[in-house]
Amino acid sequence: MRARAIPYKWLVAAAFVCGLFMDIMDSTITNVALPVLGRQFHADTGTIEWVVTGYLLSLAIWVPASGWIGDRFGTKKTFAFALFMFTLSSALCGAAWNIESLIAFRILQGVGGGMLTPVGAAMLFRAFPPNERAAASAVLAVPTFIAPASGPILGGWLVDSVSWRWIFYVNLPIGLLGLLFTLLFLREEKEPTAGSFDVIGFLTSGAGLALILYGLSRGPEDGWSAPHVVGTLVAGVALFVVLVVWELHVDEPMLALRLFGDRMFRNSNLFMFASVGSMLGVLFLLPLFLQELRGLSALESGLTTFPQALGMMALVPLTSRLYPRIGPRRMMLAGIIGVTITTGLFLFVDLQTNLWWIRAIMFLRGTTLAWSMVPMQAATFSTITPQDTGRASALMNTNQRVASSVGVAVLATVLIQRTTMHLSHAAPNAAARAHAAVLAYHDAFFAGVLICLIGVAFAFLIHDEDAAASMQRGDAREREEVFAEPALLG
Repeated sequence: MRARAIPYKWLVAAAFVCGLFMDIMDSTITNVALPVLGRQFHADTGTIEWVVTGYLLSLAIWVPASGWIGDRFGTKKTFAFALFMFTLSSALCGAAWNIESLIAFRILQGVGGGMLTPVGAAMLFRAFPPNERAAASAVLAVPTFIAPASGPILGGWLVDSVSWRWIFYVNLPIGLLGLLFTLLFLREEKEPTAGSFDVIGFLTSGAGLALILYGLSRGPEDGWSAPHVVGTLVAGVALFVVLVVWELHVDEPMLALRLFGDRMFRNSNLFMFASVGSMLGVLFLLPLFLQELRGLSALESGLTTFPQALGMMALVPLTSRLYPRIGPRRMMLAGIIGVTITTGLFLFVDLQTNLWWIRAIMFLRGTTLAWSMVPMQAATFSTITPQDTGRASALMNTNQRVASSVGVAVLATVLIQRTTMHLSHAAPNAAARAHAAVLAYHDAFFAGVLICLIGVAFAFLIHDEDAAASMQRGDAREREEVFAEPALLG
């Protein structure tokens, strides 16, 4: 099919799917490789954490700025630049010579990744009218669910059979293809009301988050009363207070916090923070548990975790069709309760648990995630005007990235601290120390359960009437094309 014969909204969707697929697959591949990277570079858990946290931190810094950059310089230019930066830094990550250089290149990779998702989402939601937002959310399901399925398996095979460096090099052909497609087929869109760049908002948000994450990462090893730990945490919180006060009073804020005055947008983001924080935190823990304690290879670990993506893929077509009938409140509530229960099942997993039981938990977890994520994505922008879409997308993605960073940092912190505590009380033999390590993982998974319960509380704040625009039934043929049209572009 010729590109010009395809409605423009599907061209936007295809470009966004390419970028989002690369972004998500990169994170799932990296999680599988963490134990190998730790052994390769002789790094402990607290340091290895920053291969993930450093990237998420960079995302959280650049996501807010992406809204203004896209509006000011054009979404096509910004999306193309993001693809270029992500692809280039992926090549640098693959060439890293020590853990410090890898973390540095991951932070650079976050510059591109931080712009990909919000700018792409803004283009997507501008291209799709409100009554087709559920369909647009189903488009997001292509990379959101296929990438996590392929990432652990591909990453595990590359780590075991080729080299860990190829978990980053694999991004190169995808990134170059997406960049070429963007330059050829997308059109430029600018927002005349972009205004000037909010330097103070950019600096306070980035520095505040960096200080908080650093304090959380150092607390378990250096002590929570250590001056540098207390000082960084207090300074980080203080900068966030300054950020909120500044953004609410400046005429042209980087983070349009006023949008949180919209009930649907605010409550959906609160729900998102808890659900994403728990989801990413658990995906960080499980490969470490399977490889470090169970002795699985990277490929075996990937084959054990990927059923979550299969569960999500299986339920997405159903949830996208049920959304106009049921509405977001009941779907999100049922989904997050399911995520809470399946996260709690990891408290009964130990060194003897059959791997098929773990795979079954992950599959069920995926079905419940689909039940909550599709309505959340569809409903969040229901009451946002086209003029605010870019800023709203940046704000939503900032929230998502901060949630990811905090989720990983909190669960890693609990794991490190509880491991030290349990080992100090364990007998000096291998069996007792292994049991102590399992108990520490159970404590970390329980922290994930508590985060899920916060999400349950937030789900009760959702009002279906706020999402009325996104619940209108569009043309049935349009909804069917969501799953057929992208295939024609491949």
